[in-house]
Amino acid sequence: MSIKEQVKSVLREAETYRTQGLFNEAMVKFKYASELIEKNVKPENSRLLIEGITKKIELLKKTISKYNDPEKPPEMPVEIQNLIKEKFSFSTDKESAALDGAIALTKFGQFDRAIKEFKELLKMESFRLVAAKNILRCYFASSSSSSSAKAAVSQYKEWLPPGLFTSGQLEKIKVFLENLLKEKGVEIKLPAVKEEVAAKNAPDKAMPATKPLIEMPESEEEEEEFLDISSVGIILETGGKKHPELIMDVSFQSGNMVSLIVPLREKLLIENLKAGLKLNHVQFYSPIAILNGSGVVSAFTRIGSGPKMGNYSLDLKMFTN
Repeated sequence: MSIKEQVKSVLREAETYRTQGLFNEAMVKFKYASELIEKNVKPENSRLLIEGITKKIELLKKTISKYNDPEKPPEMPVEIQNLIKEKFSFSTDKESAALDGAIALTKFGQFDRAIKEFKELLKMESFRLVAAKNILRCYFASSSSSSSAKAAVSQYKEWLPPGLFTSGQLEKIKVFLENLLKEKGVEIKLPAVKEEVAAKNAPDKAMPATKPLIEMPESEEEEEEFLDISSVGIILETGGKKHPELIMDVSFQSGNMVSLIVPLREKLLIENLKAGLKLNHVQFYSPIAILNGSGVVSAFTRIGSGPKMGNYSLDLKMFTN
């Protein structure tokens, strides 16, 4: 398939999603089409087409903001929040169970309590980065784009002074937050990681050298090295037939495990998903790449209360090709 045909195909998919009200899915496709053009077409030939796609993306942002800006979900009694934590904490060790519980709270819209739980996890080196990223996700999920952006940026600024995070971790948090802001269409320039942070965290001669930032993790404890995924596209296959790709935003991520919300309207997916099922045709969308791979359903449960009641929570373990 030529690049021209490939771009046309992606744009057709984007328009199909848009007309069906699947605005987030359409947004991903429009952005992908723009990236294909920028990488493969000469600037003098691509300018008008990219401008047209940019206008469509801006209109989509306004539509998404209009229909999807969440109101603050109702706060559950503390007893119910504790029950949610206990019910969805499947890990055997205390620290991992605490992470499970915090993520479970987010699925029921209890973002304030989840933020408190994630902040407790900041005390643990092995969970520090994943907890920080999920705190920022909580801010964006708990309120409107403008107020959530301000809260997230304020939190980032609080983390900047030397002490809690290394300079490498702060750089990763900065990039992560920049991508969240970009996805929401919010233009805020983040302060850079200051030089004194790097100096503070420089390895002492008596201390062992730190691992290179690009080194892949050798254990589940080094979850922060996994690529950040913003959305996941699933192509369900039943009876030898492939169905259209369904793209869902990532609610929360811990290493190679992502949590997705499956809307109640996606009957086919709901009827066929179950724990342990392997999905062979999955695309993982990150701010810097689109990866082909597969996934194994770790958990698939109906949300019985909270602002997302009636929808389903899908925990997917990612494998890339």
